[in-house]
Amino acid sequence: MPWERRIATQEDIDIVEATPLDERITETSTYDLVVNAAHRDPQGLAVSFQLKGDPKSKTYDWTFSRVLQEVTQAANLFHSLGAHGKSSVALLLPNLPETLAALFAGQTSGIVNPINPLLEPEKIASILRDADAKVLVTLKAFPKTDIAERAAEALALSPGVTTLIEIDMLSYVTPPLSWIIPLIRPKVKASHNAKVLDWKKAVAEQPGDRLTFDMPPGGKDRVAAYFHTGGTTGDPKLAQHHVGGILYQSHAVNDGVFGAKDTILCCLPLFHCFGAYVMGTAAMLNGGRLVLMTPAGFRGEGVIDHFWKLVEKYEVNFFMGVPTALAALNQREVDADVSTLNYCVCGSAPLPVELFKQFEAKTGIRILEGYGQTEATVVCSVNPPDGERKIGSVGFPLPYTKLAAMIIDGENKLQRHCETDEIGELCIAGPHVFPGYKGEDKNRDVFFTDAEGTKWLRSGDLGRCDGEGYFWITGRAKDLIIRGGHNIDPGMIEEVLATHPAIAFAGAIGQPDAYAGELPCAYIELKEGMSVTPEEVIAFAEEHVPERAARPVYIEVLDELPKTAVGKIFKPDLRRSAIRRVLIDSLAEKGIEADVTVENDKLKGLVAVIDAAGGKGSADVAPVLDRFAVGWRMKA
Repeated sequence: MPWERRIATQEDIDIVEATPLDERITETSTYDLVVNAAHRDPQGLAVSFQLKGDPKSKTYDWTFSRVLQEVTQAANLFHSLGAHGKSSVALLLPNLPETLAALFAGQTSGIVNPINPLLEPEKIASILRDADAKVLVTLKAFPKTDIAERAAEALALSPGVTTLIEIDMLSYVTPPLSWIIPLIRPKVKASHNAKVLDWKKAVAEQPGDRLTFDMPPGGKDRVAAYFHTGGTTGDPKLAQHHVGGILYQSHAVNDGVFGAKDTILCCLPLFHCFGAYVMGTAAMLNGGRLVLMTPAGFRGEGVIDHFWKLVEKYEVNFFMGVPTALAALNQREVDADVSTLNYCVCGSAPLPVELFKQFEAKTGIRILEGYGQTEATVVCSVNPPDGERKIGSVGFPLPYTKLAAMIIDGENKLQRHCETDEIGELCIAGPHVFPGYKGEDKNRDVFFTDAEGTKWLRSGDLGRCDGEGYFWITGRAKDLIIRGGHNIDPGMIEEVLATHPAIAFAGAIGQPDAYAGELPCAYIELKEGMSVTPEEVIAFAEEHVPERAARPVYIEVLDELPKTAVGKIFKPDLRRSAIRRVLIDSLAEKGIEADVTVENDKLKGLVAVIDAAGGKGSADVAPVLDRFAVGWRMKA
């Protein structure tokens, strides 16, 4: 049963919640979404794909009946290869129509485990082992990508994977390249024992009109997916997603944001739950067209340069972006008819106010800022599509979702709910909250239960709720660095720097960046009698920090790092220092001399206070400072 109305006010949410959720969600598996879509409109376009971002590039279309057949065949194949029960099928893939089919098929057979193909082979192998993967689906060796090579190296460290299934992108290439690529295809050295199958041949051998096995038991409470946390860096943990949470997310986004049969442009990776659920499963429920724009999404050849023409070509109604993508698009002229676009949802990192204003003024497209977490099967709140949008807020909680700012003590117990506009840790309850990470040892202090018996997920984010029910993110209780939407674990940077013979302590944080949101930097304290230059430390990090995105762009040597009474590095002081430095330097580049202090505002968190010389005022500094996701005000 769809929601009675689009969300504009809190009253609309109350009306929606008056109907029990089980009466709205009648599916018992994500496979039901595929079956229902195919029965409704078998010849309707479900998925469109372009290999490159040129609007003239060939489009490859799959109908809903084709998707159902491919999902059914792939699910039968996965199950026959042992990927069922507690064993998973892992996907190391870019965005392809087959990737979407494999996502649904893996959830149908048992558990699907999408993996970021940009991870290093050792981390891929660690995830494969943790997920008890029996099957890995990846690319056949192909020019300009090393995914096949990474997969081979990871499999050598993952003896539990018994079958490797390869998808050949050659089927999406036209002559003359389709004649040349087989001659120049990279050779991959395989040192693993997994059986290698070709996707197209292996899938074609399976029935496409029925499942050859009984649907796994457990219904909506069954774990159907593992999505790893950690972005491109850090030690990934496997977040378990149950069927009910995935179905809820699909309904919530479809009924709350999309219109019927919307065309959705997907430039976010399907290995992330934003792409997989907010676009993939929701589009199947919606009955609309999912446009997969190149294997690499926003990073694909020509996508940013031709974005608006692609919107016109496919008559796109909706897309989702991250701040870095919107910043890049804001540098391109709107050179096409984009009147079909209704919304852009932006998430993963704070969106600078100036970018928000410029983007909407330039494009005429409304941005809906939202908030989500992998641990909550992604979206928790969004600014109401048909109501007031508060720039900088993340809007209302979705129907049937509880979001609250709370004060939690050191023993993981609720002290109290925060007052209006009081900052606390954001906690989440609802049908989409995950059952926990795989491995009980990883779930300490992740949840707590209140006096009413409600189980809450601790987000690790700091925020507040205003008098009208809108939520605002003000900081992070966790120390994650968010670079362009990717989570970077500062602990990994600190561990590497601590191996340098001259360094006693290191504190890594994210410094503000107008494009990426944050970039990693580090402050270090040296051992007594030792010396080292920032340039030497940066060179050391370039050599020893394994992930490129995590390598610090700035190093500062301090006589002593700020520490708490128990000797823990006090990172708020480091963040203040980084904010002050970056903003002073950015103003100086525009010829504005200013002093900057950073204060803790009870509503906004860390706020920069600007004391500009030469009579410069707010209008002078705003074009510079509004590029950053940092609150600021002029000194009184």
